[in-house]
Amino acid sequence: MEKARIGQGSIFELDGVPSLKQAVPLALQHVVAMIVGCVTPALIVSGAVSGGGLNSADKVILVQAALFVSAISTLLQLFPIGKRKKFAIGAGLPVIMGVSFAYVPSMQAIAEGFGVATILGAQIVGGVVAIVVGVLVKKIRRFFPPLITGTVVFTIGLSLYPTAINYMAGGANSENYGSWQNWLVAIITLIVVTVLNHFGKGIFKLSSILIGIIVGYIVSAFFGMVSFASVAEAGIVQMPKLMHFGINFEISSCVAIGLLFGINSIQAIGDFSATTIGGMDREPHDNELQNGIVGYGVMNIIGAVFGGLPTATYSQNVGIVTTTKVINRCVLGLAAVILGVAGLIPKFSALLTTIPQCVLGGATVSVFASIAMTGMKLVTSEKMTYRNTSIVGLAAALGMGIAQASAALSSFPAWVTTIFGKSPVVIATLVAVLLNIILPKDKEEQQAAN
Repeated sequence: MEKARIGQGSIFELDGVPSLKQAVPLALQHVVAMIVGCVTPALIVSGAVSGGGLNSADKVILVQAALFVSAISTLLQLFPIGKRKKFAIGAGLPVIMGVSFAYVPSMQAIAEGFGVATILGAQIVGGVVAIVVGVLVKKIRRFFPPLITGTVVFTIGLSLYPTAINYMAGGANSENYGSWQNWLVAIITLIVVTVLNHFGKGIFKLSSILIGIIVGYIVSAFFGMVSFASVAEAGIVQMPKLMHFGINFEISSCVAIGLLFGINSIQAIGDFSATTIGGMDREPHDNELQNGIVGYGVMNIIGAVFGGLPTATYSQNVGIVTTTKVINRCVLGLAAVILGVAGLIPKFSALLTTIPQCVLGGATVSVFASIAMTGMKLVTSEKMTYRNTSIVGLAAALGMGIAQASAALSSFPAWVTTIFGKSPVVIATLVAVLLNIILPKDKEEQQAAN
C-alpha cells in the first residue's frame, strides 16, 4: 500500500501523521456514526435465511466479517495499492467503507431462496462488474445522471420500509410478532433517534442512532427480550474464517446483485465528489474516480471470500468529513483499525447480535427514510418536466408494484421471479435507464446537452 508521508501532519491535510490526542476522538466519531449501519444489514440477512435464520454462531461470524471487511476496504481506499496519480486499487481519498443497505432487499430475497453462499457468489460477480465500470467510468457515466441514480436510491429506500416495520413489530418469524411490548420499545427507540437528530448537537447528533439503540436495548431488557447466551459461548479473539459460508453461483442472483453493483459504482461518484468538494475544495480527478471504483470492486471480491457482505462508501461519514474539514487519511485509517479490531473480537460481535429486532426496527426506519429522501433530492436536482416525472413515476411504480405482487410472475420461470420479482430495484433501474434513453428530451435539455 502507498505509505503516508512520515512526520507530523495537520488533521486538515490529506497526508502526514497527526498526534493521537487529535486523531483518536475524531476517529471514534467516524466509528460511532457508521458501526450500527455496518452490522445491521448482516443481522437482517442472517434472519432472512430460510429455515428460521442462521444459528447464533454463524450470525456472529457474519457480523464479524462485516466489521473486518469494512475495515480492510476502508484502508484500501485510504492507502491505495499502486500510484495514486496514475492507476491504483483505491482512490486515496478520505472515505469510509461499510456494508451497504442498498443491497439488503436483493440479499433478503436471495437468502430466503438460496442462502448466504449464493449472496457471496453474486457479490464476486458484482465486484467484477464494479471493476469494469471503474475502467469505463468516463464513458458510461452519462447514462446515469442524478435523475436515474436518484430514482434507484429512492426505490431502495421505499423497498426497505416493510423490513423496518416488520422489525418494529418484533420480526416476522418471532412468536410475539406485533405485540405491544415490541411496538413500545420500537417507538421509544425511534423517539430518541428523532429527538437527537433534530435537537442534539455535536457527538449526540452524530451518534443519535447508536444512543437510540442503547436506550431501546435497556428498555427491551426489562421486558426480558435480551439473552446473553451467544455472548457467553463466543470466544475472545478469533480471526476471520475463509469460505466459512461457501461460495455458490446462481445466474439470476448474479444478475440482480451485479446490476446493483453497477448502479452503486456510479453512485459512489457522488460520495467521492462530495468528499473532495466539501473537504478539499476541488472536484475529484478522473483517475481518483476510476481507482476508487476499481478498489471497491476488488475489495468486494476479496470480502466475499471472508464472508463479508457487499460494501459501499458511507454518506454519513462523507458528511462528517465535509462538516469538520478533517481529511487526514491517518484519522480515518485509525477508525478503520478500530473497526477491524472489533471484528476480531467474537464477544463484541455476539453482543451486537443480542439487539432485539424491535430495537433495530425503531432505529433503522429513520435511516431508510433518509435513504429514500436522499434519492428524492437527487431526482429533484433536475428540472421536474413531464418527461422526467414520467421516468421516475413509471420506474418506481413498476419496481415497487411488481415486487409487492411478485405472484403476478408465477407463470414465468423461477429465474425471472428471482431477478425481477423479489426486489424492486432491478426493475426500477432498467426502466429508468431505458426511458431516459428512449424518451425525447425537452428543448432546454437538448440545448444544454449540446
